[in-house]
Amino acid sequence: RISKGSDVPLQPGMIVSNEPGYYRAGAYGIRIENLQYVVDASPKGDRPMLGFQTLTRAPIDRRLIDATLLAPDERDWLNQYHDEVYHMVSPYLDEAVAHWLKVQCAPIA
Repeated sequence: RISKGSDVPLQPGMIVSNEPGYYRAGAYGIRIENLQYVVDASPKGDRPMLGFQTLTRAPIDRRLIDATLLAPDERDWLNQYHDEVYHMVSPYLDEAVAHWLKVQCAPIA
């Protein structure tokens, strides 16, 4: 895990959970969770680096998103993630569920 309480270094092949969230005491909490695969991302001739590949392929609930608060790069990331989700998952779904997924993964303007 990536935290102050862990002394285990990340290595390629590990799987970690990315769980950004916001919690208001006594009111509510919002958390989006994705599993990430740790990969070697070393640029040629530079120091060793790690990166992450997203394993989870589920849409992020649009009810949690206030598009007016997204920076352009955040909007681009979200739209790209949803495009990948739709194209990777939809071939395995029946028509009704594929339609639902298409609506959930539609680009956010």
